[in-house]
Amino acid sequence: MRAFVVNQYKGPVQQAEVPEPAVGEHDVLVEVRAAGLNVLDEKIRAGEFKQILPYKLPQILGNDVAGTVLGVGAEVRGFAPGDEVYARPGKDRIGTFAERIAVAEADLALKPASVSIEEAASLPLVALTAWQALVEKGNVRPGQRVLIHAGAGGVGTIAIQLAKYLGATVATTVSSGNAEFVRELGADIVIDYRSQDFEQLLDSYDLVLDSLGGKNLEKSLRVLRPGGKAIGIVGPPDAAFGRELGANPLLRLVMTALSSGIRRQARRLGVTYEFLFMRASGEQLRQIAALVDSGVLRPVVGRVFDFDQTVQAVQSLEKGGIRGKAVISRP
Repeated sequence: MRAFVVNQYKGPVQQAEVPEPAVGEHDVLVEVRAAGLNVLDEKIRAGEFKQILPYKLPQILGNDVAGTVLGVGAEVRGFAPGDEVYARPGKDRIGTFAERIAVAEADLALKPASVSIEEAASLPLVALTAWQALVEKGNVRPGQRVLIHAGAGGVGTIAIQLAKYLGATVATTVSSGNAEFVRELGADIVIDYRSQDFEQLLDSYDLVLDSLGGKNLEKSLRVLRPGGKAIGIVGPPDAAFGRELGANPLLRLVMTALSSGIRRQARRLGVTYEFLFMRASGEQLRQIAALVDSGVLRPVVGRVFDFDQTVQAVQSLEKGGIRGKAVISRP
């Protein structure tokens, strides 16, 4: 089976012949027809998450899949050969840049019927991130104010639409060339991050979804109302995430130390900071598919690469600049 792997951290992505996936009794074998590209793929290749995601190299990359069911394990009841499905495989079972992948039934859902296979492949990781940030951690309610950074990116395009559906007033930061685009997605307030300072323009926000980290995260704390919350998806990780991960005590201590500065700033301002590393969920993907098919959420695919262009596709992640998501297609 052909796949695209990284043999060593910071090394190049290479095409390789790999064994066929092992299909357990609760697994579904999926023929990969499209795979979404995520910044996470580049971070894994670069070794940035090797302490919390200790993959055994060589590792097939890829965190999003849409495709067709080829076979099911003995205990699988919800899927059958021929079903069109989509998923973000569990973090320990990634590898969608391949011809086939085995996915746990619990992580899989029927793809939205109203969109193409490439559009479906663009959704799982970013839509689950937006859902878990805004619905689970943020508990966004009608009338609240939400700031979403990088609104033209993969997470941002879905988060804007979801926040509007939940009844929030939405502000976002983008370049001037993307201003009209994010307004069409539902953004109420659009800030050009190159010429405007969002901290000077916004205040008393209920929630910030930060995908940039660093100074941007620190400034985000200062636009929150007392009791407001900043959710970071690039870090720093916190102790709660360490517990969710089942990390050893030493690693949890390291995570606590890494986030101590930003948590201390948050406490002084009377707000909170939480780190989010999204988890796989077929149940949430079913709810997301329903929102897509009802017209609430629209996938945004900025570029499609052929499967044989996967190396170039991963390299493109370092450059950025693509609206929404880039996708690898395997016709």
